[in-house]
Amino acid sequence: MNYDGLQDSYWRAQIARIEELRQKISARPKIGEGRTVPDDDSLTIGDGKRLSMAVMFIDICGFSSRSMETLEEQDLTLRVLNLFFTEMIRIAEEYGGNVEKNTGDGLMIYFNDGEGSPSENGTKRSVSAALTMMAANQHLINPILRATPTKEIEFRVAIDYGNVTIARLGPPRRFNSNAAIGATANFASKMLRHAKAGEIVIGESARNMLPSDWQANWTELLPLDTGWHYQQSGKTYSLYRYFGRWSRLL
Repeated sequence: MNYDGLQDSYWRAQIARIEELRQKISARPKIGEGRTVPDDDSLTIGDGKRLSMAVMFIDICGFSSRSMETLEEQDLTLRVLNLFFTEMIRIAEEYGGNVEKNTGDGLMIYFNDGEGSPSENGTKRSVSAALTMMAANQHLINPILRATPTKEIEFRVAIDYGNVTIARLGPPRRFNSNAAIGATANFASKMLRHAKAGEIVIGESARNMLPSDWQANWTELLPLDTGWHYQQSGKTYSLYRYFGRWSRLL
Protein backbone atom coordinates (compact mmCIF):
# COMPACT_ATOMS: atom_id res chain seq x y z
CA MET A 1 0.00 0.00 0.00
CA ASN A 2 1.26 3.48 -0.89
CA TYR A 3 0.17 6.18 1.58
CA ASP A 4 1.39 9.12 -0.55
CA GLY A 5 -0.94 8.68 -3.49
CA LEU A 6 -3.39 6.48 -5.34
CA GLN A 7 -1.78 3.72 -7.37
CA ASP A 8 -3.16 2.95 -10.82
CA SER A 9 -3.21 -0.80 -10.16
CA TYR A 10 -5.11 -0.31 -6.89
CA TRP A 11 -7.64 2.01 -8.57
CA ARG A 12 -8.29 -0.45 -11.41
CA ALA A 13 -8.85 -3.25 -8.91
CA GLN A 14 -11.20 -1.00 -6.94
CA ILE A 15 -13.24 -0.23 -10.05
CA ALA A 16 -13.59 -3.94 -10.76
CA ARG A 17 -14.64 -4.89 -7.25
CA ILE A 18 -17.23 -2.10 -6.97
CA GLU A 19 -18.78 -3.25 -10.24
CA GLU A 20 -18.80 -6.84 -8.95
CA LEU A 21 -20.43 -5.66 -5.72
CA ARG A 22 -23.02 -3.60 -7.64
CA GLN A 23 -24.02 -6.67 -9.61
CA LYS A 24 -24.31 -8.80 -6.45
CA ILE A 25 -26.45 -6.17 -4.72
CA SER A 26 -28.67 -5.78 -7.80
CA ALA A 27 -29.23 -9.53 -7.87
CA ARG A 28 -30.12 -9.76 -4.17
CA PRO A 29 -33.81 -10.50 -3.44
CA LYS A 30 -35.89 -7.63 -2.04
CA ILE A 31 -36.23 -7.40 1.73
CA GLY A 32 -39.35 -8.87 3.28
CA GLU A 33 -41.65 -7.77 6.08
CA GLY A 34 -40.50 -8.49 9.65
CA ARG A 35 -42.64 -9.37 12.65
CA THR A 36 -40.45 -9.48 15.76
CA VAL A 37 -37.49 -7.62 17.27
CA PRO A 38 -34.68 -9.80 18.70
CA ASP A 39 -34.10 -9.69 22.46
CA ASP A 40 -30.84 -8.29 23.85
CA ASP A 41 -28.90 -8.93 27.05
CA SER A 42 -26.91 -6.51 29.16
CA LEU A 43 -23.25 -6.16 28.22
CA THR A 44 -20.26 -7.07 30.38
CA ILE A 45 -16.83 -5.49 30.21
CA GLY A 46 -13.77 -7.64 29.61
CA ASP A 47 -10.06 -7.05 29.32
CA GLY A 48 -8.56 -4.05 27.54
CA LYS A 49 -5.26 -2.96 25.96
CA ARG A 50 -4.00 0.62 25.70
CA LEU A 51 -2.63 1.65 22.28
CA SER A 52 -1.53 4.78 20.43
CA MET A 53 -3.76 5.23 17.41
CA ALA A 54 -5.74 7.48 15.11
CA VAL A 55 -9.51 7.24 15.47
CA MET A 56 -11.64 8.03 12.43
CA PHE A 57 -15.37 8.68 12.22
CA ILE A 58 -17.14 8.93 8.89
CA ASP A 59 -20.74 10.11 8.67
CA ILE A 60 -23.17 10.21 5.74
CA CYS A 61 -24.61 13.73 5.53
CA GLY A 62 -28.38 14.21 5.41
CA PHE A 63 -29.08 10.52 5.95
CA SER A 64 -32.20 11.11 8.06
CA SER A 65 -33.75 13.26 5.30
CA ARG A 66 -33.78 10.39 2.80
CA SER A 67 -37.16 8.88 1.94
CA MET A 68 -37.42 5.56 3.79
CA GLU A 69 -41.14 5.14 4.47
CA THR A 70 -42.14 2.45 1.98
CA LEU A 71 -40.70 -1.04 1.66
CA GLU A 72 -39.33 -0.12 -1.76
CA GLU A 73 -37.56 2.96 -0.38
CA GLN A 74 -36.11 0.95 2.49
CA ASP A 75 -34.94 -1.74 0.09
CA LEU A 76 -33.19 0.85 -2.10
CA THR A 77 -31.60 2.47 0.96
CA LEU A 78 -30.31 -0.92 2.08
CA ARG A 79 -28.73 -1.53 -1.32
CA VAL A 80 -27.11 1.93 -1.31
CA LEU A 81 -25.73 1.46 2.20
CA ASN A 82 -24.47 -2.00 1.30
CA LEU A 83 -22.59 -0.62 -1.70
CA PHE A 84 -21.15 2.35 0.20
CA PHE A 85 -20.17 0.70 3.47
CA THR A 86 -18.79 -2.46 1.91
CA GLU A 87 -16.31 -0.41 -0.09
CA MET A 88 -15.48 1.99 2.77
CA ILE A 89 -14.75 -0.96 5.07
CA ARG A 90 -12.58 -2.63 2.44
CA ILE A 91 -10.58 0.56 1.96
CA ALA A 92 -10.16 1.00 5.72
CA GLU A 93 -8.90 -2.55 6.13
CA GLU A 94 -6.51 -2.25 3.17
CA TYR A 95 -4.94 0.76 4.89
CA GLY A 96 -4.50 -1.26 8.08
CA GLY A 97 -7.60 0.07 9.84
CA ASN A 98 -9.88 -1.82 12.22
CA VAL A 99 -13.60 -1.13 11.90
CA GLU A 100 -14.98 -0.90 15.43
CA LYS A 101 -18.65 -0.32 14.67
CA ASN A 102 -21.25 0.77 12.17
CA THR A 103 -23.45 3.57 13.53
CA GLY A 104 -26.16 3.14 10.89
CA ASP A 105 -25.12 6.17 8.85
CA GLY A 106 -21.41 6.08 9.65
CA LEU A 107 -18.38 4.10 10.76
CA MET A 108 -15.84 4.26 13.58
CA ILE A 109 -12.40 2.99 12.54
CA TYR A 110 -9.13 2.92 14.42
CA PHE A 111 -5.63 2.83 12.96
CA ASN A 112 -2.97 1.52 15.35
CA ASP A 113 0.54 2.95 15.04
CA GLY A 114 3.04 0.63 13.40
CA GLU A 115 0.51 -1.41 11.43
CA GLY A 116 -0.30 -1.48 7.73
CA SER A 117 1.76 -2.83 4.86
CA PRO A 118 4.21 -1.16 4.84
CA SER A 119 4.20 -0.14 8.50
CA GLU A 120 3.24 3.52 9.11
CA ASN A 121 1.79 5.65 11.88
CA GLY A 122 -1.97 5.55 12.30
CA THR A 123 -2.65 9.17 11.38
CA LYS A 124 -1.00 9.09 7.97
CA ARG A 125 -2.75 5.82 7.15
CA SER A 126 -6.14 7.17 8.30
CA VAL A 127 -5.84 10.37 6.23
CA SER A 128 -4.68 8.37 3.20
CA ALA A 129 -7.65 6.03 3.65
CA ALA A 130 -10.04 9.00 3.91
CA LEU A 131 -8.68 10.44 0.66
CA THR A 132 -9.16 7.11 -1.11
CA MET A 133 -12.69 6.81 0.33
CA MET A 134 -13.60 10.23 -1.06
CA ALA A 135 -12.12 9.41 -4.45
CA ALA A 136 -14.03 6.12 -4.60
CA ASN A 137 -17.27 7.79 -3.56
CA GLN A 138 -16.94 10.62 -6.09
CA HIS A 139 -15.71 8.67 -9.10
CA LEU A 140 -17.07 5.15 -8.59
CA ILE A 141 -20.05 4.99 -6.22
CA ASN A 142 -21.99 8.17 -6.98
CA PRO A 143 -21.96 7.55 -10.77
CA ILE A 144 -23.80 4.30 -10.00
CA LEU A 145 -26.32 6.10 -7.76
CA ARG A 146 -27.11 8.66 -10.47
CA ALA A 147 -28.83 5.88 -12.39
CA THR A 148 -31.22 5.24 -9.46
CA PRO A 149 -34.02 7.27 -7.82
CA THR A 150 -31.91 7.89 -4.71
CA LYS A 151 -29.65 10.83 -3.92
CA GLU A 152 -25.90 10.71 -4.24
CA ILE A 153 -23.90 10.14 -1.05
CA GLU A 154 -22.01 12.94 0.66
CA PHE A 155 -20.03 12.19 3.79
CA ARG A 156 -17.68 13.88 6.21
CA VAL A 157 -14.67 12.64 8.16
CA ALA A 158 -13.18 13.43 11.59
CA ILE A 159 -9.82 12.07 12.78
CA ASP A 160 -7.96 12.48 16.05
CA TYR A 161 -4.92 10.80 17.58
CA GLY A 162 -4.03 9.66 21.09
CA ASN A 163 -3.94 6.79 23.57
CA VAL A 164 -7.02 4.59 23.44
CA THR A 165 -7.96 1.44 25.35
CA ILE A 166 -9.34 -1.33 23.15
CA ALA A 167 -11.63 -3.54 25.23
CA ARG A 168 -13.69 -6.62 24.49
CA LEU A 169 -17.38 -6.05 25.16
CA GLY A 170 -20.24 -8.53 25.20
CA PRO A 171 -21.49 -11.62 27.04
CA PRO A 172 -19.40 -14.80 26.68
CA ARG A 173 -20.41 -17.20 23.86
CA ARG A 174 -22.78 -14.54 22.49
CA PHE A 175 -22.26 -11.46 20.36
CA ASN A 176 -19.20 -9.49 21.43
CA SER A 177 -16.92 -6.99 19.79
CA ASN A 178 -14.03 -4.63 20.38
CA ALA A 179 -14.67 -1.08 21.56
CA ALA A 180 -12.37 1.94 21.60
CA ILE A 181 -12.50 3.68 24.98
CA GLY A 182 -10.95 7.04 25.85
CA ALA A 183 -11.06 10.81 25.34
CA THR A 184 -9.58 10.55 21.84
CA ALA A 185 -12.43 8.36 20.61
CA ASN A 186 -15.07 10.55 22.25
CA PHE A 187 -13.50 13.73 20.92
CA ALA A 188 -13.17 12.41 17.36
CA SER A 189 -16.89 11.68 17.36
CA LYS A 190 -17.76 15.19 18.54
CA MET A 191 -15.42 16.73 15.93
CA LEU A 192 -17.87 15.68 13.21
CA ARG A 193 -20.10 18.64 14.05
CA HIS A 194 -17.35 20.94 12.72
CA ALA A 195 -17.03 19.08 9.40
CA LYS A 196 -19.20 19.90 6.39
CA ALA A 197 -20.11 17.48 3.62
CA GLY A 198 -17.00 16.40 1.75
CA GLU A 199 -14.61 17.69 4.42
CA ILE A 200 -11.91 16.02 6.52
CA VAL A 201 -11.37 17.59 9.96
CA ILE A 202 -8.41 16.51 12.08
CA GLY A 203 -7.39 17.30 15.64
CA GLU A 204 -4.15 19.03 16.58
CA SER A 205 -2.63 15.78 17.84
CA ALA A 206 -3.45 14.04 14.57
CA ARG A 207 -2.01 16.91 12.52
CA ASN A 208 1.24 16.74 14.47
CA MET A 209 1.68 13.11 13.38
CA LEU A 210 1.45 13.90 9.67
CA PRO A 211 4.52 14.52 7.46
CA SER A 212 5.65 18.14 7.70
CA ASP A 213 4.85 18.86 4.04
CA TRP A 214 1.32 17.49 4.48
CA GLN A 215 0.86 19.83 7.45
CA ALA A 216 2.21 22.87 5.62
CA ASN A 217 0.55 22.31 2.25
CA TRP A 218 -2.76 20.62 2.98
CA THR A 219 -4.06 21.74 6.39
CA GLU A 220 -5.64 24.96 7.56
CA LEU A 221 -6.62 26.02 11.06
CA LEU A 222 -10.35 26.20 11.72
CA PRO A 223 -11.12 29.65 13.20
CA LEU A 224 -13.25 28.50 16.11
CA ASP A 225 -13.12 27.86 19.83
CA THR A 226 -13.83 24.18 20.12
CA GLY A 227 -14.52 24.42 23.85
CA TRP A 228 -11.84 21.79 24.47
CA HIS A 229 -8.62 22.71 26.23
CA TYR A 230 -5.42 21.07 27.41
CA GLN A 231 -5.79 20.32 31.13
CA GLN A 232 -2.34 21.52 32.19
CA SER A 233 -1.89 24.65 30.05
CA GLY A 234 -5.51 25.60 29.46
CA LYS A 235 -4.63 26.20 25.80
CA THR A 236 -7.41 25.59 23.28
CA TYR A 237 -7.21 22.29 21.44
CA SER A 238 -7.23 23.29 17.77
CA LEU A 239 -8.92 21.63 14.82
CA TYR A 240 -7.71 21.69 11.23
CA ARG A 241 -9.31 21.11 7.85
CA TYR A 242 -7.35 18.73 5.65
CA PHE A 243 -8.11 19.99 2.15
CA GLY A 244 -5.64 17.94 0.10
CA ARG A 245 -7.09 15.34 -2.29
CA TRP A 246 -5.62 12.65 -4.51
CA SER A 247 -5.03 14.42 -7.82
CA ARG A 248 -3.32 11.70 -9.84
CA LEU A 249 -2.70 7.99 -9.97
CA LEU A 250 0.76 6.69 -9.12
